[in-house]
Amino acid sequence: MTTSLDKAADAGGPAPAADDGGSAAARRAIDWRALLIEAGITAGIVFMLSITLVGIHIANVTGGLAILTRFADVVAAVVLAFVGRVGIVLIREGQPIPVLIGGVAAAILGLFVPPMSLIGPIFSALTGGEWTPSVMLQVVQVAGGVVIALRAAWVTWRTRGTLAEQDQRTGGVDRFGAQVQRATRFIGPIAVVFAFSLPFLFYDRATIDLATLVVTYIMLAWGLNIIVGLAGLLDLGYVAFYAVGAYSYALLATEFGLSFWICLPLAGVFAATAGLILGFPVLRLRGDYFAIVTLGFGEIIRIILLNWTQLTGGPDGISGIARPSFFGIADFTRRPAEDQLAFHDWLGIEFDGIHRIIFLYYLILVLALFVNFVSIRIRRLPIGRAWEALREDDVACQSLGINRRNIKLVAFTISASFGGLAGSFFATRQGFISPESFQFIESAIILAIVVLGGMGSQAGIVLAAILMIGMPEVFRELEQYRMLAFGALMVTIMVWRPRGLLSHRDPTISLAAGSKPPPDAAKRGARP
Repeated sequence: MTTSLDKAADAGGPAPAADDGGSAAARRAIDWRALLIEAGITAGIVFMLSITLVGIHIANVTGGLAILTRFADVVAAVVLAFVGRVGIVLIREGQPIPVLIGGVAAAILGLFVPPMSLIGPIFSALTGGEWTPSVMLQVVQVAGGVVIALRAAWVTWRTRGTLAEQDQRTGGVDRFGAQVQRATRFIGPIAVVFAFSLPFLFYDRATIDLATLVVTYIMLAWGLNIIVGLAGLLDLGYVAFYAVGAYSYALLATEFGLSFWICLPLAGVFAATAGLILGFPVLRLRGDYFAIVTLGFGEIIRIILLNWTQLTGGPDGISGIARPSFFGIADFTRRPAEDQLAFHDWLGIEFDGIHRIIFLYYLILVLALFVNFVSIRIRRLPIGRAWEALREDDVACQSLGINRRNIKLVAFTISASFGGLAGSFFATRQGFISPESFQFIESAIILAIVVLGGMGSQAGIVLAAILMIGMPEVFRELEQYRMLAFGALMVTIMVWRPRGLLSHRDPTISLAAGSKPPPDAAKRGARP
């Protein structure tokens, strides 16, 4: 009997490898030359970045400023990057066991006898100075060893057994994400209750301010999720609508004396109008072209705000923006105007400046929940299902008679209005706005939250916003290294879950094979 191996040999091709219970990656030969080149390129990139961010440091000294050098730290960072990249390549080539052992050893040695301290005598002998490795290098070594060891352990566990077992374990992670996503219907109400009780649990201004900032970005990400997660359009200029809402409220409040409760819906209308005007010419584009145009639109808005000094104040911005009152009933000041009532007098309590902070927190929380409610409801409507269809295949949708431009234009307008509402809140919370508050980095952060959480996932966005906005505050004690730790955390998450934390989301309508037809379907299809 002729086997598949014999047929492959007769055809002159390589015989397929038999399934011996291991992965194919474990049997590949390692190209050490390519490995060293890749690790060297990584080390070179780290060198170019760290030479200015770490190697040269400006510090305040007696009599002025002084330039301090930390070139030894740069050398240590380059060495760590080179060794770490070698470990990542070995994992990729199917050799996770040596990397697992090396990562654990590096972490343990970093806790007791840091190998980085060995660079000190060498560097001191070459330069003639003294060098003591910073504590941050030890932290990076320990954390890097732990992360790469966990990665190697994960690959080792995932690739054990037959290919069928590997696929089953990989699918198990996705099924776990699906279960978490479905459990949000029960976790969601609990999270909302916790969010409303947070000011009473943590009666601290710093905590409430941080929670307000996180919820603001959650609201912005939920608004952008309509364009990116549902309609499938890569918008890199979402901060433009954020700026339009903020400046709309600031100008209406300062020039016309309108209250926050009147300006709030108007800011959403102005931002939606800006989205409508932008949408008509650009929604004919696709993919990268659309992303480039939206990026340019965001910069155009910022440049207009920067140069139209008669209206926007230019680089000086707009100050003295009115703060919101308690629904027009009372004001959060110790001594309000003669025709106003003080909030603490109205309730008969002592004055405390944190009352305004708590009210602003509840205000943005309600606005964010409103955006979430509208997004979920719209998703179940025909327009929402059309967004999902366009995201999957817009050419097929056009062949079915769906007007792609109008459907995308609706998504663009609704998403822009939510950005405008968030912008008006930002203006009233800060009391001062300037074009520097609406740079491209804001759009990048909001888009990163959507991608990191899982495009189309409302719960995933909440988790991603807490990580991206809250974690840098946790790492604030690391000073200039906190963004390095923050970036390492993002890389770790995206390596572990490249499609996002909660990428799974059940479709709005599921056409299951075993689903029962409507009761009247048989009657409609019955023949006399």
